[in-house]
Amino acid sequence: MTTFFWICLIVVILSMACLLYRVFRGPSNPDRLIALDAIGVMLISSIALLSILFDTGFFMEVILLIAIMSFIGTVSFAKFIEKGEIIEHDRNR
Repeated sequence: MTTFFWICLIVVILSMACLLYRVFRGPSNPDRLIALDAIGVMLISSIALLSILFDTGFFMEVILLIAIMSFIGTVSFAKFIEKGEIIEHDRNR
Protein backbone atom coordinates (compact mmCIF):
# COMPACT_ATOMS: atom_id res chain seq x y z
CA MET A 1 0.00 0.00 0.00
CA THR A 2 2.90 2.32 0.71
CA THR A 3 4.20 1.82 -2.83
CA PHE A 4 0.85 2.97 -4.20
CA PHE A 5 1.05 6.23 -2.22
CA TRP A 6 4.63 6.86 -3.40
CA ILE A 7 3.56 6.32 -7.02
CA CYS A 8 0.65 8.72 -6.52
CA LEU A 9 3.01 11.30 -5.04
CA ILE A 10 5.38 11.01 -8.01
CA VAL A 11 2.48 11.39 -10.47
CA VAL A 12 1.22 14.49 -8.65
CA ILE A 13 4.71 16.05 -8.66
CA LEU A 14 5.11 15.34 -12.38
CA SER A 15 1.72 16.93 -13.01
CA MET A 16 2.82 20.00 -11.09
CA ALA A 17 5.91 20.21 -13.29
CA CYS A 18 3.71 20.10 -16.40
CA LEU A 19 1.50 22.83 -14.98
CA LEU A 20 4.56 25.00 -14.36
CA TYR A 21 5.10 24.94 -18.11
CA ARG A 22 1.56 26.29 -18.55
CA VAL A 23 2.22 29.03 -15.99
CA PHE A 24 5.32 30.26 -17.81
CA ARG A 25 4.23 29.67 -21.41
CA GLY A 26 0.46 30.06 -21.13
CA PRO A 27 -1.18 31.77 -24.07
CA SER A 28 -3.27 34.07 -21.87
CA ASN A 29 -3.55 35.28 -18.29
CA PRO A 30 -6.67 33.22 -17.46
CA ASP A 31 -4.79 30.06 -18.52
CA ARG A 32 -1.98 30.99 -16.17
CA LEU A 33 -4.48 31.63 -13.37
CA ILE A 34 -6.09 28.22 -13.81
CA ALA A 35 -2.67 26.55 -13.84
CA LEU A 36 -1.69 28.33 -10.61
CA ASP A 37 -4.93 27.25 -8.97
CA ALA A 38 -4.36 23.66 -10.08
CA ILE A 39 -0.81 23.79 -8.70
CA GLY A 40 -2.27 24.88 -5.35
CA VAL A 41 -4.66 21.94 -5.34
CA MET A 42 -1.88 19.52 -6.27
CA LEU A 43 0.37 20.96 -3.58
CA ILE A 44 -2.37 20.31 -1.04
CA SER A 45 -2.80 16.75 -2.30
CA SER A 46 0.94 16.07 -2.23
CA ILE A 47 1.19 17.28 1.36
CA ALA A 48 -1.80 15.07 2.24
CA LEU A 49 -0.05 12.11 0.66
CA LEU A 50 3.10 12.89 2.64
CA SER A 51 0.98 13.05 5.78
CA ILE A 52 -0.39 9.59 5.03
CA LEU A 53 3.06 8.21 4.22
CA PHE A 54 4.63 9.57 7.40
CA ASP A 55 1.55 8.60 9.45
CA THR A 56 1.23 11.98 11.12
CA GLY A 57 -1.40 14.67 11.43
CA PHE A 58 0.96 17.60 11.79
CA PHE A 59 0.59 18.63 8.15
CA MET A 60 -3.13 19.38 8.42
CA GLU A 61 -2.51 22.97 9.52
CA VAL A 62 -0.17 23.46 6.57
CA ILE A 63 -2.81 22.09 4.21
CA LEU A 64 -5.42 24.48 5.62
CA LEU A 65 -3.05 27.45 5.33
CA ILE A 66 -2.16 26.64 1.72
CA ALA A 67 -5.85 26.21 0.85
CA ILE A 68 -6.74 29.61 2.31
CA MET A 69 -3.83 31.34 0.59
CA SER A 70 -4.65 29.63 -2.72
CA PHE A 71 -8.27 30.80 -2.50
CA ILE A 72 -7.30 34.39 -1.71
CA GLY A 73 -4.74 34.39 -4.53
CA THR A 74 -7.22 33.01 -7.04
CA VAL A 75 -9.84 35.59 -6.13
CA SER A 76 -7.29 38.42 -6.27
CA PHE A 77 -5.93 37.37 -9.66
CA ALA A 78 -9.45 36.94 -11.04
CA LYS A 79 -10.37 40.45 -9.90
CA PHE A 80 -7.16 41.81 -11.39
CA ILE A 81 -7.88 40.13 -14.73
CA GLU A 82 -11.45 41.44 -14.74
CA LYS A 83 -10.94 45.05 -13.59
CA GLY A 84 -7.21 45.69 -13.93
CA GLU A 85 -6.75 46.52 -10.25
CA ILE A 86 -7.20 44.66 -6.99
CA ILE A 87 -7.85 47.51 -4.55
CA GLU A 88 -10.08 50.32 -5.76
CA HIS A 89 -9.07 53.83 -4.72
CA ASP A 90 -12.41 55.53 -5.42
CA ARG A 91 -13.29 57.63 -2.36
CA ASN A 92 -16.62 58.90 -3.73
CA ARG A 93 -18.43 55.66 -2.95
